[in-house]
Amino acid sequence: MTRTPSAGAALADQTGGTAPSTRLSSWPVTLPLALFPLWWALGLGALVFSLAAAAMAVLLVRAHHRGRALRLPPGFPLWLVFLATVVAGLAVLDLDPVGVVAAGPTDRIVGAGFRLAQYLAATAVLLYAGNLTRAELPQRRVVNLLAWLFAVTVAGGFLGLLAGGFEFTSPFELVLPRRVRNDGFVQSLVHPYSAQIMDVGAGAQSRPAAPWGYTNTWGNNVCLLVPWLALIVTDRARGRGVRAFGLLVLAAATVPVVFSLNRGLWVGLAVGAGYAAMRLALIGRLAALAAVGAAAAAATLALALTPLGTVVQTRVDTGKSNGVRAYLSQLAVDGMAGSPVVGYGSTRTTLGGRHSITIGETRDCPRCGNFTIGGNGQLWQLLYAHGAVGTVAYLGFFGYALWRFRRDHSPVGIAGGAVIVGSLVAALWYNSLVTPLMLTMIGYALLWRHNSQGENR
Repeated sequence: MTRTPSAGAALADQTGGTAPSTRLSSWPVTLPLALFPLWWALGLGALVFSLAAAAMAVLLVRAHHRGRALRLPPGFPLWLVFLATVVAGLAVLDLDPVGVVAAGPTDRIVGAGFRLAQYLAATAVLLYAGNLTRAELPQRRVVNLLAWLFAVTVAGGFLGLLAGGFEFTSPFELVLPRRVRNDGFVQSLVHPYSAQIMDVGAGAQSRPAAPWGYTNTWGNNVCLLVPWLALIVTDRARGRGVRAFGLLVLAAATVPVVFSLNRGLWVGLAVGAGYAAMRLALIGRLAALAAVGAAAAAATLALALTPLGTVVQTRVDTGKSNGVRAYLSQLAVDGMAGSPVVGYGSTRTTLGGRHSITIGETRDCPRCGNFTIGGNGQLWQLLYAHGAVGTVAYLGFFGYALWRFRRDHSPVGIAGGAVIVGSLVAALWYNSLVTPLMLTMIGYALLWRHNSQGENR
C-alpha cells in the first residue's frame, strides 16, 4: 500500500527539510552585506554584524527549541576552547608586566569585554550562516553579496584617494554622549570617513579606509572579499556581461590597492593567488589556472608600464613602521612568558617608545611611544592577550578547516579556502576584529555548508 505523504512533510521537502516553524530567515546574513554602504553612512558599519548576530542567536535558540537540529562546524571544540580562554583572561586584567603603563581591571574591562563580545558575535555568524539550508539561503546569493561588497570596497578606495578629507557625522554618532563619541576608538567605529591621512615614509598621504574605518582593515577585507568576485569571473555559467563587469572591477581595484601603500595587502593578494593556482593545478583546471596567470601577468605589466610601479617601489624602500612592528612583536612573545596559559586577557600600553621609556606619545608626535602590545597583528594579540592555549586553539580551528576541506576543489571550496588562508596570513600584521573576522566566518560557513550532507549537490 502506497503511503501518501502528509501536507506538512511535503512542505518540509520543499523548504529544505525543515518544518515551517523551525525555518531560519536569511535576512540576518543578507541585509548586513547588501546594505553595507547604508550601515556605514548611519555609523553602524563596524557594528552591524554584531547587531545581526544578536538576532541570529535568538533565532537559532528559538528554532532549536522548536525541534530543529543545529549542526556544528568541524573543529568547533577548538573554538570553544579559545572562547573559554578569552573569558578566563578577564581574571588577569590586573596584571602589569614590566614595561607597561599601570592600570586596573576597570580600565581594561571595556576593551577586553568588547573583544569578547565580538568573538561571541562571530560565533553566532558562523553557526547561523552554516545552519541555513540551500532553500533558506542559496550559496550563489551569498557569493553575489560578497562580490558586491568587494566592489563597494573598491569604490571606497577610490573615494579615499580622490577625496581623502571626506568625512561626516553619522546619525548614530549624534546620539552618543559627547565624551564617548570623541574617543578615538569609538570614532573609528561610528564616524564615517574616506581615508586615513598618514606618513609612511614619503610624506602625508591619503590611504583608503572607507567603508571599513581603518586603512589596514580596508586592505584586510580586500584580501578576504576578492576570492568571491574571482569565483564569479571564472564561472562560465555566468553571463558574459556579469563576467566582463567583474573583470572591470578587478582591473580598477589595482589603483586603490597600489596607492593604499599597504604592503600587507600586497603580500596577502600574492599568497591568495598562489594558493588558488596551486589548488587549480592539483586538479588540472588549466583554463582557470590560465586566468589566474593572466591576472598576475596583467598586474605585473601595469606595475612596469605605469606610475604604479614607482609607488610600489617607493613604499617597499620606506618601511617606516618596520621597527615599531618588530618591537611590538618581540614584546608580545616575551610578555607571554609571564602568563603563558591564558595571557593577560587584553592588550597593554608600553611605557614610552622602543628607544626609551621617557619617549611617549605627544600631540606633536602621536606615534613616538605608548604603543599597544598586541595591536600590530592578530597573531601577536593572541599570544599576548590569550596565551599559548588561546593561540593554538584559534589557529588550530581555522587550520583544521583547511585540512578537513582540502579535497574540496570546487569553486566555493577554493574560494573559501583562500579566505581562511588569507585570514591566517593577515594575522601577522592585521588584527581580525571587527569586520575581517565576520567575513572570514561567512567564508568558513560557505565552505562548511558546501561539504555538509546534501549541500554540495
